[in-house]
Amino acid sequence: MRKEPTWRIPVGMLGLLAGIMIYALGVMWASDWIGQWHVAFQTVIYLGLGVAWLLPLKRFLIWMETGRWG
Repeated sequence: MRKEPTWRIPVGMLGLLAGIMIYALGVMWASDWIGQWHVAFQTVIYLGLGVAWLLPLKRFLIWMETGRWG
């Protein structure tokens, strides 16, 4: 068990916040086009985009804790 905090945790948190902000701004920018589609397609797209940012999160959190990517 680690006793001392590492630099990866604060840097990782700042990176995670910056990444989520950039991702959200990208989705917001794309919503101009997505908003013109049929509501069924919008639902599928927004559900997919809402889950897509979670895919790399597990490996990123492992890196923050251990320094390894997997």
